[in-house]
Amino acid sequence: MDAGQYLVSRDDGVRVLPYNRVIGQSDLKLALELNYIEPRIGGVLISGQRGTAKSTVVRAFSLMTRGELPVTLPINATDDRVLGGWELDALMRGEARTQPGLLEEADDKGMLYIDEVNLLDDHIVNIILDVVSTGVLSVQREAIDTVRNLSFGLVGTMNPEEGGLRPQLLDRFGLMVAVSELDQESRRAMVLAVLRFDDGNDPSSPWMAEGRAADQALHGRLAAARDTVRGVRLSEDMVKLCADAATLLHAVGHRGELVTAWAARALAAFEGAAEVTPHHVRRVAPLSLRHRRPEAAHGGPVEWTEQDSELLDGLLG
Repeated sequence: MDAGQYLVSRDDGVRVLPYNRVIGQSDLKLALELNYIEPRIGGVLISGQRGTAKSTVVRAFSLMTRGELPVTLPINATDDRVLGGWELDALMRGEARTQPGLLEEADDKGMLYIDEVNLLDDHIVNIILDVVSTGVLSVQREAIDTVRNLSFGLVGTMNPEEGGLRPQLLDRFGLMVAVSELDQESRRAMVLAVLRFDDGNDPSSPWMAEGRAADQALHGRLAAARDTVRGVRLSEDMVKLCADAATLLHAVGHRGELVTAWAARALAAFEGAAEVTPHHVRRVAPLSLRHRRPEAAHGGPVEWTEQDSELLDGLLG
């Protein structure tokens, strides 16, 4: 059993370790926060081996920002389950009644979580990514003809040991994070956090209360940044830097520089800055460009090396 499984309790309701009590994973947390501030980023893909608390961070973040766990898409999801269809019990009674799909549920709850997205049928993934990018769900099948505007945060996780994601789908995720194992000090802190959550298991404990208070404060900052992000100045020089970074790393297509610009502005808004600076571009570029380089576009490994960091440092300082 991995550590993440210890962090959910079901006694008097669903309880998840407070987001601020999750140890490490700064890049993953940043990606989730930026995608929340600026939904046009288009989702977060999380790559990592089993037991690295990917699901725990996502659930804790959803609980902090939305007040409930995300809608979770099962691997064996069908078109009917995703898009919606006819309610079978009603049909058996001779009644024609539609049943909302998971995408509409995600619109209501605010987040769709796809665990092991690389094992999901490509057709289903394509449908979901189209809805995220356009904000429109159009269903025309089996006498159902509906069009709805939908908006939700998209998060997918994958274990690279179990296969990759097609390059065409990889590019559609705005940001990508490779979750690594914790260092020795963080491992100790993680064990202590798990034990305190497991042994105490008391929602009124000071340790849990402090974590929830920190979550509430962070949610307030994120909500404020979400309200002000469009007012953050993005100068032509910063736009040029975003494009130059994408060119330097040989990013395929032009989605990379757009996402870099959106993410940099989201980070500036979160930090309370009036305008985007090279610091903001430098911080988000690895998240927005790592999965858009030629090797990834041809089905190769998605990696970020010291040489990549040095190239960005030379450009952005």
